Amino acid sequence: MAERQDKAALVSETRRRFEAEYLPDKSDKYDSRDVERLQQDDKWIENYLIWRHDVVDDTLKMIDESFQWRKEYTVNDLTESVIPKWLFESGSLFLHGYDKEGYKLFWFRVKHHIRDPKQQLEKKKLVAFWLEHYAKRDHGKPLTVVFDMSETGISHIDLDFVRFIVNCFTDYYPNFLTKIVIFEMPWIMNAAFKIVKGWLGPDAISMLKFTNKSDVQEYISGEYLPPHMGGTDSFKYSYPPLVDDDFQTPLCENGPITSEDEHESKEEIDADTKETGELNETQNLNQKKMNSVEQISKSEETDKTEVKPKNAKKALTTFKGSLLHISPAEELYFGSKETGEKKCLIVLTNVTKNVVAFKVRTTAPEKYRVKPSNSSCEPGTSLDIIVSLHGGFAASLQDRFLIMAAEMDQPSGAGVPELTQFWKEVPRTKVMEHRLRCHVVESSKPFSLTLKENAFNIPAKTNEDLHIQLTHLLQINKRLQEQIDRCLWFQQLSIVLSLLSVTVVAFCFYLMYTQRS
Repeated sequence: MAERQDKAALVSETRRRFEAEYLPDKSDKYDSRDVERLQQDDKWIENYLIWRHDVVDDTLKMIDESFQWRKEYTVNDLTESVIPKWLFESGSLFLHGYDKEGYKLFWFRVKHHIRDPKQQLEKKKLVAFWLEHYAKRDHGKPLTVVFDMSETGISHIDLDFVRFIVNCFTDYYPNFLTKIVIFEMPWIMNAAFKIVKGWLGPDAISMLKFTNKSDVQEYISGEYLPPHMGGTDSFKYSYPPLVDDDFQTPLCENGPITSEDEHESKEEIDADTKETGELNETQNLNQKKMNSVEQISKSEETDKTEVKPKNAKKALTTFKGSLLHISPAEELYFGSKETGEKKCLIVLTNVTKNVVAFKVRTTAPEKYRVKPSNSSCEPGTSLDIIVSLHGGFAASLQDRFLIMAAEMDQPSGAGVPELTQFWKEVPRTKVMEHRLRCHVVESSKPFSLTLKENAFNIPAKTNEDLHIQLTHLLQINKRLQEQIDRCLWFQQLSIVLSLLSVTVVAFCFYLMYTQRS
């Protein structure tokens, strides 16, 4: 608690001093978007402080240097279209795979890099593009840099370019580096890397890991290493499109599928297994809730997804996208094989006035069942997605999930054929994407929306978790109460109409009787 307060005080002091000591004289040297972000993003300032050991003076100097660099390289405006296509095609720099701790790998295939002063600026912008692309996409989660120096020689040595990459992590992107894995460095480059060590400083030197085929798997598992590094990864770099996490469609509730289109064209059938039956019952309940619930107010939504104690983990936060609010915001918590936690819950809330189509993809499609993995969400409603491990598989830190969403023009939900056609036609620019990573719990359960096999899916027996689950159950109770109120209203209306009908019939008989008399 006290540590958190101290950190908040440092953030506040850093922001105040930057605005007072740097901004008045150097505002023209900064991008206004970076200044605005600094004024709003506490986590960004925290990363600067961490990288400078909570020394505010050093932190301010780093912010100043990085902001000037970001404007010089127009980092906020770097897109694929402004980088020469041949640089992407060369395959010297790209993001792919994860290390054993779950950190993204940033590859530098040195043999594809040729020193050329005329192209140096464009190559540096390519580095900045990749780092900024990942920083925005994964909310600043650190990277592991891999220098693959196999089949390299003296012609590939480019100390200026290497220094630029090192400076990006030491001076421009705070708390963004976990380690630098150097694979099979030729002996002729030993002298060059002694110079590199001098640039890194004492803290970063400990991050250098010199490896060869026999020990590289201490840091990166074979599934993300190419064959020439002793791994089994069949990935072959190509461009276009831009290399991503290779997200694929997960196992649907009916078992494995061979392609996304095949999945989207198949009709859902009832499964015979007990597990799938339970999932179907859960989804049917959710669908009924969707059809009956009215738009939840902003305060109610906050109660549902953001009520948490100060020491709760990030998984309780909600990612507030332009189309969907997604909870948890960053991580899905699964148990290890020993703890046995096999299911997690993702809650989507449509915050638009239109139907939003969504689909879920994963980097490990053979491991997971996702229900529903391809559907739509009505305006103002919430939808539960159940993610469960398949068979004897265990979750891994390298596993990722991608949630894609886009607004639909039609007034109500769509079936499988309509969704298939919609995803083929929707422009990429109109698709919202959000990524979730997996966290493996070895012993005690985290504060998360993790499901158990029981009816109410209580994730853990801590007060905080019970409070979260209770809030969720209260929301369900509120929706059921609304249904009951509607039923009572219709019942009362039916009684009134029945009485009115009896009155009309009685009056008709009375008229007939009086006319005969």
